[in-house]
Amino acid sequence: MSAALIDGKAISEAVRKEWKERADNLKAKGVLPGLAVIIVGDNPASKLYVSNKIKACHEVGLHSEVHDLPEDVSEKMLLKLIEELNQAKKINGILVQLPLPKHIDESKVLEAIKQDKDVDGFHLYNVGALMTGNTVFPPCTPFGVMRMLSYCKVPIAGQNAVIVGRSNIVGKPMAIMLLQEDATVTICTSKTKELEKHTTNADILVVATGRPEMIKAEHVKPGAVVIDVGINRLESGKLVGDVDFEDVKKVASLITPVPGGVGPMTITMLVANTVMAAERDSGNVPTD
Repeated sequence: MSAALIDGKAISEAVRKEWKERADNLKAKGVLPGLAVIIVGDNPASKLYVSNKIKACHEVGLHSEVHDLPEDVSEKMLLKLIEELNQAKKINGILVQLPLPKHIDESKVLEAIKQDKDVDGFHLYNVGALMTGNTVFPPCTPFGVMRMLSYCKVPIAGQNAVIVGRSNIVGKPMAIMLLQEDATVTICTSKTKELEKHTTNADILVVATGRPEMIKAEHVKPGAVVIDVGINRLESGKLVGDVDFEDVKKVASLITPVPGGVGPMTITMLVANTVMAAERDSGNVPTD
């Protein structure tokens, strides 16, 4: 048995076409969705992520702008910029690329973003609303995973879903979104005893730990769907996920690669959230 590949790049291209149609509908009514991205410092990975996000905006026909700030920018100046963007009519979504320098309070910055422009879904309002299924913006990575599962027609209701990792960005919101689709959800952490006992019970296994290739074939139930959210660069320069792809593909039924799996979907759902923000702002929310 060898797992079929979940091609995140191909799926994201198909999904982006849907959102381009919605963006084009808005533009026909004189509304151009706009995204502002703020990046602080010269982190190469952050620069690449921002570049990919701006490229996706251009592909869909959105207005986008990058505010590139020096590493030593003061928290006060960063908050002032966010407030200006909160008031800017041409900007529907604001994203602050993480991580931020240590002298800046990340929580304070994320809470400064107007909740209806919080296209990353990190504002406390949106995090709390996610619990009730009423969030304005689903967080992009879990949103992308759910869209990917839907696209691949993976059944969720009644399935055992196990998430390895409990971050606020992926693990916790992923659990909530799977619960909302009637999965039976287990969250594991780095302190989980006998991890294998939990993961081998998973029909859907989502891994987001930041530990390269920690999930092996023996952790996976034969026929499981494996979603690898991690991305790590080895000393050799090779990019790998949190799942040992070559080992696990021998037992899984479906598996995401790294790179080319969840990453493109995360960016696509950022575009989706920006278009949805513009629809709300302009009163052009689709009714169907």
